Amino acid sequence: MKFGTKAIHAGVQPDPATGAIMTPIYQTSTYVQDGVGNHKGYEYSRTQNPTRHALEKNIAAIENGKYGACFGSGLAAIDCVIKMLNPGDEVISTNDLYGGSYRIFKTIFEKYGIVFHFVDMQNTSEVERVLTKNTKVIWVETPTNPMMNIIDIAAMSIIAKKTGALLCVDNTFATPYLQTPLDLGADIVMHSVTKYLGGHSDVIMGALVTSDENIATEMYRIQNSSGAVTGPMDSFLVLRGIKTLHLRMQRHCENGKKIARFLKSNARIEKVYWPGFEDHPNHTIAKQQMRGFGGMISFTLKGNNLEDALAIVKKVSLFALAESLGGVESLIGHPATMTHASIPKEVREKSGVVDSLIRLSVGVEDAEDLIEDLKQALN
Repeated sequence: MKFGTKAIHAGVQPDPATGAIMTPIYQTSTYVQDGVGNHKGYEYSRTQNPTRHALEKNIAAIENGKYGACFGSGLAAIDCVIKMLNPGDEVISTNDLYGGSYRIFKTIFEKYGIVFHFVDMQNTSEVERVLTKNTKVIWVETPTNPMMNIIDIAAMSIIAKKTGALLCVDNTFATPYLQTPLDLGADIVMHSVTKYLGGHSDVIMGALVTSDENIATEMYRIQNSSGAVTGPMDSFLVLRGIKTLHLRMQRHCENGKKIARFLKSNARIEKVYWPGFEDHPNHTIAKQQMRGFGGMISFTLKGNNLEDALAIVKKVSLFALAESLGGVESLIGHPATMTHASIPKEVREKSGVVDSLIRLSVGVEDAEDLIEDLKQALN
């Protein structure tokens, strides 16, 4: 079954009670049992809910996985993975990491004795340099947020197997439409479902997908025990959003390409970060593991002036100045003061998150209008 068909049909059946083609919103906390232990597969909605269950199966299918679990946010999904570890275990991740991921690693889990290493994962020797027998998780973002670096998933899988570490890939930017990490050797895929999977800026949610039964058992145990689950209404909204994921991603990619080329030709721009350019580091890897280059773009201004960057993000009219990404509407942000403000200045600047860096989430509007909006702001 091809992607578009799976996006619409996987995990979803007409309601047996009424024939409703859309999965009902099972707005219930508990389920009546015919006798003790004699139920219809559902006991309590923290453990399982039919609307959420349909979504979990759908997300697993589009990621070419067997087991899916949905959480109250992307960070709650990350929280689940790190709770699989023990004090003394080590995690290797990229030095160009979403600020929220960095924050939960450093301020929540580090004090429980889990050790985190942040390295340039574009260079596999850097990963191998900090790899030890205690390495239990290799955490990958690709493309990275916000520098759009490309990390070789298949190469990371080979390294992870040396110590039996879990390879976890944050696939939020690419989505399964553009990239399926499980097919490249990943053990777990994570999504901030809030972004492209939901696609309409109206839901907060996270998800994990795996094909490993033992990982899935632990994933569901933590999901149920910690209780950071998503509700049935949000599950319904994301099921609806995923039905158009392939159509939206096509447009995000088309618009992203046009805007990246416009920015590269603008005299005020120092550098444009978009993996579709042939001179982008690891562009060859991007072509191998992705089916398109997406609608996320970052760029820096000549002079690296903070005031100039702040003026531009305020002057746009179609691009909305807001955190988040992946919605149908275009967003603009300033990572150093917004999404990555929790990372110390000296740390984020080493990875390229400088004062003039601006990040775009290119929506599905008409590209010509978006370009005109950027043009007037830059002028």
